[in-house]
Amino acid sequence: MGADLTETSTVARPSLGQLADVFARYANFTFGGGSATVAVLHRELLDRRGWLSLDNFTLSFALARLTPGTNILAFCTGVGWLLRGASGAVVALLAGSIPCTLMVVVATVLFSHWQDNHWSQTAIRGAIAAAVAITVKTCWTIAHPHFKGRARPRVALVSAAAFLLYVWLKIPAIEVLLLATVIG
Repeated sequence: MGADLTETSTVARPSLGQLADVFARYANFTFGGGSATVAVLHRELLDRRGWLSLDNFTLSFALARLTPGTNILAFCTGVGWLLRGASGAVVALLAGSIPCTLMVVVATVLFSHWQDNHWSQTAIRGAIAAAVAITVKTCWTIAHPHFKGRARPRVALVSAAAFLLYVWLKIPAIEVLLLATVIG
């Protein structure tokens, strides 16, 4: 409980410009939804730049999942906060949301013109299949570091139970996450 939540790795903390650059590029131009974006940001923030520890990345991810609304924006804001405080949170939020908002407006206009086109529908079905695969890969990217040694059975059991509670028993995600937090 007494851990320093603002602790990063030994690499110097990023400037606000570097933070804006990473979130503008990876939060806006990674296709496959929030899960794909989290996987790419994991690689960029931990593996390539060393700005965050695995524990702080996981903490930001878990807290973002508990917030209402768009979880990827909560995640970006949390990471920005850990790296640069309030100014980092604002920069990460704006860099991670404004460009994609503009793209959504353009895509909506285009979709309204192409929604009855056979090729567009085929492309959408292919994108959905790829998004499912990317989501599964992201789950593994996040769980894999915790899926070792004596913790393996507990991680597998909590994951399976969470899946069953959410999918088959239709328990709301927030309740499943809170329950897993208490058990986990």
